[in-house]
Amino acid sequence: MLAEIITIGDEILIGQIIDSNSAFIGKELNKIGVDVYQITSISDDKQHILDALKEARQRADIVIITGGLGPTKDDITKHTICEYFNDTLVQDKKVLKHIEELFAKYISTPISNVNRQQALVPSKSTVLMNQYGTAPGMWIEDKNQVFISMPGVPYEMKGLMKNEVLPRLQKRFDRPFIIHKTVLTYGLGESAIAERIEDWENSLPPFVKLAYLPNLGRVRLRLSARGNHKTLLEDTLNNKIEELQKIIGEIIVGFEEDETIESRIGNLLVNAGKTLSVAESCTGGRIAQSFTANAGASAYFIGGVVTYATKSKIDVLGVDPETIKKHTVTSAEVAEAMAVKSKEKFKSDYAIGTTGNAGPTKGDGDVEVGTVFIAIATPKTVFSKKYVFSNLRERTIGKAVSKAFELLLNELL
Repeated sequence: MLAEIITIGDEILIGQIIDSNSAFIGKELNKIGVDVYQITSISDDKQHILDALKEARQRADIVIITGGLGPTKDDITKHTICEYFNDTLVQDKKVLKHIEELFAKYISTPISNVNRQQALVPSKSTVLMNQYGTAPGMWIEDKNQVFISMPGVPYEMKGLMKNEVLPRLQKRFDRPFIIHKTVLTYGLGESAIAERIEDWENSLPPFVKLAYLPNLGRVRLRLSARGNHKTLLEDTLNNKIEELQKIIGEIIVGFEEDETIESRIGNLLVNAGKTLSVAESCTGGRIAQSFTANAGASAYFIGGVVTYATKSKIDVLGVDPETIKKHTVTSAEVAEAMAVKSKEKFKSDYAIGTTGNAGPTKGDGDVEVGTVFIAIATPKTVFSKKYVFSNLRERTIGKAVSKAFELLLNELL
């Protein structure tokens, strides 16, 4: 069972927005046993859309289109779909009523004829009700293939996928089972892991595939099993993961389907009745953001400060200027002082402190670009570690964030 995703919009092609829709759709389709064969991004051009539809139907059973359903003249997807299927637009009374209710309840400006035209849909389509916007989704079946058109607005598209598209696809098609298990590792690079698990990887059955997904400071190992017998697939994956834990268990920190390393840290803190704060310099608030992105973070995360300049470390955190003068602003001593002062300021049980030089210039410090000191303050002590990551700014910041998580997790464990 193959699907193709077509995203429509000049804003994608010129880099004005990132196509996050395709990633979401692909992940959700894979969960129900549908493979994405190709993802195509095209401009708001009628001929381009017609060509993309013609080509996609030669490759896929399911064609999913996002974008171009707005009320303005540059949104031409509905009209182009009608031309492709030799169809006409008709008004859907239920959609019109929904649009009028949205305007009456949430929108201060009067409803216009342009807004009402959102209720026009191809006569051959099945309407997919969009609870979060005015543009409905559309489902068209033609020659045993399914064509689905949805708005490009991410939260509207996600609602349609979950409430309308996925249930209909599951009912419409017989699909194999595709099961993924993703192991999260910290502390070893991709090549080092591959060398250690080579024999294990060679022993995987043919219906199980392994993919290495490296990122700054972490490597995800995704095991994918495909077949018609769900229990067999699940048992095989669980057995292989047990074998893997015996080989590299010391660097495995969790499973992506269950929890990220940030949420695992949060769960450990909550279960222990402990709290956390942060004082960041070179990481610029990314550690705090990673924690607060998780629902329920307020149960353990007290707060944090970004003291980027040397003066703010002294004035805001209260780091002793003599410590900075003696050891420089980028040093183990300053990182530890930042963690301790954060712990005191927020009255937390644990704290993270980061100071370093992410580049491209040396800034207030005199250490080489890529040097980072990360400190962990615990209820009993404080310690720090020095790292030299990269001369690339984004890479250094990302690896510093990952190492901070790794250090704290190891301490909590």
